[in-house]
Amino acid sequence: MQKIAIALISAGLLLGACSEDDTTENPVTGEGQFILAVSPVASTGVADYLLTAENLETGTISTAGNGIEQDGTFRYYVTHNNRFFSMLYGQGNPGAVTAYELNRLGRLEKVTNFQTETVQAFAPVNDDILLIKVPRSGGEEALWYRVDSEQLLIADEGQTNIVKLAGNGERAHFTWITQVGDKVFAPYMSIKGCCGDTFGTSYPDSAWVAVYSYPDMQLETVIKDDRTSYIGRYFENGLALVENGDVYAFSSSVATNGEDLTSTKPSAITRISAGTTEFDQSYYFNIEEASGGSNITSWTYVGNGNVIALLTSPAEKGGYVQGKRLAAINLQNKTFKWISGMPEVSEIESVTSNNYTPKDGKTAYIGLTLTDGISYVYKADAIAGTATQGLKVEGGTLTAISRLENN
Repeated sequence: MQKIAIALISAGLLLGACSEDDTTENPVTGEGQFILAVSPVASTGVADYLLTAENLETGTISTAGNGIEQDGTFRYYVTHNNRFFSMLYGQGNPGAVTAYELNRLGRLEKVTNFQTETVQAFAPVNDDILLIKVPRSGGEEALWYRVDSEQLLIADEGQTNIVKLAGNGERAHFTWITQVGDKVFAPYMSIKGCCGDTFGTSYPDSAWVAVYSYPDMQLETVIKDDRTSYIGRYFENGLALVENGDVYAFSSSVATNGEDLTSTKPSAITRISAGTTEFDQSYYFNIEEASGGSNITSWTYVGNGNVIALLTSPAEKGGYVQGKRLAAINLQNKTFKWISGMPEVSEIESVTSNNYTPKDGKTAYIGLTLTDGISYVYKADAIAGTATQGLKVEGGTLTAISRLENN
């Protein structure tokens, strides 16, 4: 398909033309900047601000007079090829996609801004960012867009029929997408998409992963397992690809029918072994049993088989409830331990699920906003099982943490 050019900002910015400030300030010599998305304190919905910090372990930053304001509320973020992509969830309307990189002064600089359909799943694949728009009712085709992250253009687009994919009279609704080798793994939930119970299902005790070729996005197979409920959650990545090529999958066990949780399976982790397209029946890790009844709501893979997971208590369990307790899980050894050093759950207003890790096998930087309105970055250590309070963020709710290197 002929490539479709994205509307770019002025050539002067793309060519890095010097501003007056550029001629009077020295280029940065550090390694890079952390990017923090912060939603300012307000009585109504407001746009995120993007702040930068040299480290996440000390100091204080504030939204007051700082940051780059995003265009519209409900933004989601991904970093790829040393560019930071900010995507607007348009709630049915077209959504803007804005990309930034660090300029010679170590400051965020916009390099493109364009519109696509609002998408429900997105992730880096090769040099692209793959976007998927999933209809929850009406049309049967999920639309995909392949954005070239280097040339900043939509390189291809297509569609896949989600009713045929589900094959059970319901609709496949992708929870996220992950590159595995030269394939795209797309776990999905089965939803009714109608009848006043859009996200309800008559199939609460099954998990599915659609496998697509790339870049043509042709469906190759569906991997199925009946030991858990669906993988991940709405807008939450339930897969972790480890260094040896194995793929681990978590289920929150939060399928519903009407207002009732209906899955009879526990929150658990399963595995798809490297080079295969089936669940490994010899591997099963019951997280509810290991944790005393809690369920995973999201996780951050930190390397060497370790994840930092967020969990809810049995009383809090729900499809859209984000966990506020942190645990370290080793996927390969099937070990679980609660992380100490965190505030009491009653003191936490929200926790970010879009977090940064250097992939050193132990470290994740997690954003917490407390009930007093102050936010902090906590450094979680999967080996020690501890967390320490770091950077203080004043004036808003932390929604994402990422990093760019200096060009």
